[in-house]
Amino acid sequence: MVRKVKPLVVPSPTDLPLRRDLAGGELENMKTHLDVLLLALETLTGAGSEAMLNAAQDLGLMGVISDRVALWRLRQANPQRKSSGGRKKLDIEEARSLVLIICHLAKTHNSRIRRGVTLLEQMAAQDKDPTRAALLGDYVDQFTNTFQERMDTEATPTAEQLMQLAFKLLIDLMFYSATNGHRRLWLALFDQAQS
Repeated sequence: MVRKVKPLVVPSPTDLPLRRDLAGGELENMKTHLDVLLLALETLTGAGSEAMLNAAQDLGLMGVISDRVALWRLRQANPQRKSSGGRKKLDIEEARSLVLIICHLAKTHNSRIRRGVTLLEQMAAQDKDPTRAALLGDYVDQFTNTFQERMDTEATPTAEQLMQLAFKLLIDLMFYSATNGHRRLWLALFDQAQS
């Protein structure tokens, strides 16, 4: 019996409709959240700008994110970033593109993300410090250092707050690596934009 293979479905920005118009502060929150998710992926998997550009090419998004400079400018749109210039307003098409890239990379690195979440659950069940597991400890250290290096926040988060943020993002990335992860992230952005 010949098994039919389902064709690979590449998500499209049109899969991510606007639920409502966004106010300026809400768009700022979206920019920040997308950049911090990319930071979590980067520090957990080592997926840097080259991997992000490859994902843009795989998804047919080179018209929106064409090169390293365009990607850098989009990431600099995060109002919490330390920046000496190059800040750009993020538009909805660029936000959609970043959502698709994040979910594509999360799918690509699904096994590492799942391993991290499994370790987190195991350490919690044993009432142990999760950073004692090498994968989680390295991830939290890298995330904390990179966050402090790149972000310019009014209130400096404590090491405990950054660890909790890193773990929350790790769990979120597991959900965003699912088949409809891009829709889930898009809806979450709207919910978070209001907070």
